[in-house]
Amino acid sequence: MSTETSTRPRVPLWADGPIVFAGAIMVIAGIWQVFIGTAALARDKIYDGVPLYVYSFDLTVWGWAELVTGILSIAAGYAALRGLRWARVLGIGLASVSMIVQFMFLPHFPIWSVLVIALDVGVIYALATYRRDPAVTTAR
Repeated sequence: MSTETSTRPRVPLWADGPIVFAGAIMVIAGIWQVFIGTAALARDKIYDGVPLYVYSFDLTVWGWAELVTGILSIAAGYAALRGLRWARVLGIGLASVSMIVQFMFLPHFPIWSVLVIALDVGVIYALATYRRDPAVTTAR
């Protein structure tokens, strides 16, 4: 048995700083998106009753988009909390798609949509500007 200790820095199991905000928001928003998407799929008429707008879309397709982006956001948010680089890239992409989906949802629930778009902007900023602090890594 060797008594040598490794001098290679080890990455902590959990991320820190702004990525904690981004990961937590992605998980929470993803859970909300799953609920919204499921409601749209189960009761296709639940979001009807709004005035006609320039764009229109099938609520079933929109429900699937919400459901899929919600599930992917939960997974990417958890992975971002773990500090994985691919999760940051996926999170930026998912937040961008979420902003587009929420823009389409704007006629149905404007306050909710604006809130989620603002949170998506914060997530994109946190994920794009995150730099791991070299002092955080520990040698074991």
